[in-house]
Amino acid sequence: MNQPTNEHLNTLNIVLVEPRIPQNTGNVARTCAVTGARLHLVGPMGFAIDDRKLKRAGLDYWGQLDITYYQDYADFLQKNSGPFFYFTSKGLHRHTDVQYPDGCYLVFGREDAGLPESLLAAHPDQCVRFPMRRGERCLNLSNSVAVGVYEVLRQWDFAGLETHGQLTQYTWGE
Repeated sequence: MNQPTNEHLNTLNIVLVEPRIPQNTGNVARTCAVTGARLHLVGPMGFAIDDRKLKRAGLDYWGQLDITYYQDYADFLQKNSGPFFYFTSKGLHRHTDVQYPDGCYLVFGREDAGLPESLLAAHPDQCVRFPMRRGERCLNLSNSVAVGVYEVLRQWDFAGLETHGQLTQYTWGE
């Protein structure tokens, strides 16, 4: 079985800018907890961190998170230097065509508006998108984060993660 090791593991950062829906943020927190990604929550948010719905969505995992809160995007930028990849339905590059380095930040906008176009226009080479059917708006935020996270981890060969499961009542034929 492939077990995690104590060797240096890459750092993946997930950034939610002004999230509005607590259940989405809870689901993202759960994804971060099970993958070891760091979570950055950038305000203002549309809910309080003690929100019942937020905790319920990621309750079992909340204590395992490496989470940092920021007052606003300017505060986030003062404390973090990238590299940043902006996930947007308006992006020029497919998420699978980008090479994600150690320490990268996957940045996602609010559910109802996405990231500001001024930010996207200033960083066209760092704007990535998921291929979708023409005319469709976008994926749900927590689904988008999961797809982005697992693409990065795939490129990193899932370092530090268990890649084989075990049955509870049976054993796999060996």
